[in-house]
Formats: sequence, structure tokens, C-alpha cells
Amino acid sequence: MHDEFLCHVTAYGVCDGRRIGVPLGTYRAPTLALALWWLRDRASWMAERLDPLPEGGSVPAGALVPVADSVPDVPALLRAWCADMNQQELVADELAGGRLVRIAVSDETTEYELLAESVDALRMQRTVPALVVPVG
Repeated sequence: MHDEFLCHVTAYGVCDGRRIGVPLGTYRAPTLALALWWLRDRASWMAERLDPLPEGGSVPAGALVPVADSVPDVPALLRAWCADMNQQELVADELAGGRLVRIAVSDETTEYELLAESVDALRMQRTVPALVVPVG
């Protein structure tokens, strides 16, 4: 069982023709349950900031405008992922098995990535000798 997990949230966009990543948070979770909680919390946090409730009062009048139906609804996708117990179990199984988990959603301008991996798996990868293949 993997006991500790590194979790990251990053937004990626294009600036001056290059793909740029903007870190939105990192957490070193001491348990699998806390890693899953943090990923859901950050997904909800992003969804709320991308799609705040206008009646909440924190958004100036006219600041929110509808977009075309063809634009992916990133906040809805993030909220759906948080509420999907099957997806949560799948993520838990993958992390418990020492595998990297990446959840990514994107709209026309930005990709939002939630990433988690076992600290133990990272340590084990570092102890495996590098594969050296002679060339020529």
C-alpha cells in the first residue's frame, strides 16, 4: 500500500506561441483518503472560480456572459467528476497501485490538470538503475 501522495493542480495555456503551465496548488497528502479529498476540493475550487453563482454577489453585474453551446463546460465537467463515485474509486485504485493519475479538462483556451502520484512509487523509480543502450 502506498502511504503518501504528491498532488498538483496546473492550468496550461498558450502565450506567445508557447504552452505555459501555471501552478494552482500542490499538496503532499499523508494518506490516500486525503489525496482524494484534496483533488476533489481543488476541482470544486476551480469550478467555482470558473463558474461562480451570479446571485452570490461577488461578481459585478455584466461580468458574466454566456458562451456558445459548442464550448466545453469545464466547471460542469469538474463538478461531475467530483460527484462520480465510480471515478473516485478508479482514482483510488490507481493511486493505491502506485500509478500516476491525471485528470484533465479543457476549453477553447485552457487545459486544467489534476495530477497525483505515490511518493513511494517515485522513490522506487529513482532506485531502479537507468537503462543505458550503447549507440553505434
